[in-house]
Amino acid sequence: MIEVTRLNGDRYYINPHQIEYVECNPDTTLIMLSGKRLIIKDDYQTIFDRIVEYRRLIGAFKNEE
Repeated sequence: MIEVTRLNGDRYYINPHQIEYVECNPDTTLIMLSGKRLIIKDDYQTIFDRIVEYRRLIGAFKNEE
């Protein structure tokens, strides 16, 4: 799970494997596989870095390197 911050400052965790794609217009919007849209404060690079860190933590890159 990765931490994200809502526009109101609340922090929560999401499963990055459920993110279908990310929009940056100007707020960062995560579009989930379910179709739900989550607008967050975190910028794209922060989310990208957290996903990479999470995947390394769980060993997901072993098959990708």
